[in-house]
Amino acid sequence: MSLIILLFALGIIFLAVEVIVPGAVLGSIGALLMLAGCYVAFINFDTLGGVLAVISAFTIGITALFVEFRILPKTKLGKRAFLTSEITAVSAAIGKEALDLIGQSAESLTMLSPSGYVLVNGQRYDAFCQNGQVPAGTQLEIIGADSFRLIVSLPNTN
Repeated sequence: MSLIILLFALGIIFLAVEVIVPGAVLGSIGALLMLAGCYVAFINFDTLGGVLAVISAFTIGITALFVEFRILPKTKLGKRAFLTSEITAVSAAIGKEALDLIGQSAESLTMLSPSGYVLVNGQRYDAFCQNGQVPAGTQLEIIGADSFRLIVSLPNTN
């Protein structure tokens, strides 16, 4: 009997810690510990004891889920632990204004090797230089853009 109680108690502890440590590993271990407790109950107390252990495990599991998802987010600790805001921005760093920059000149702020930062109209942008390594302070021409950076090249001197 004490082994069953120990397995259930450890399972409950692992389920409770799952709220703090994401990844479902600890929750899975807790569920397996409670399943082991049910198995031991079936062996030691036959069908009736095993069924009572399974009912107890499901009741504890449902109660833990209810507390985790309904009660905990409303507490002071839960409000600090759970995310409530939403980020609605796009992941592109330069957006649609990059098309307007094609053809303009830029100055490398850092060494482009081949990536680095350039200055265009007083704004700093992430850039990729097709000519390879270019030292800081070099005048460049913007020849394109992808989702996250400008594509620059040494200006044509023909």
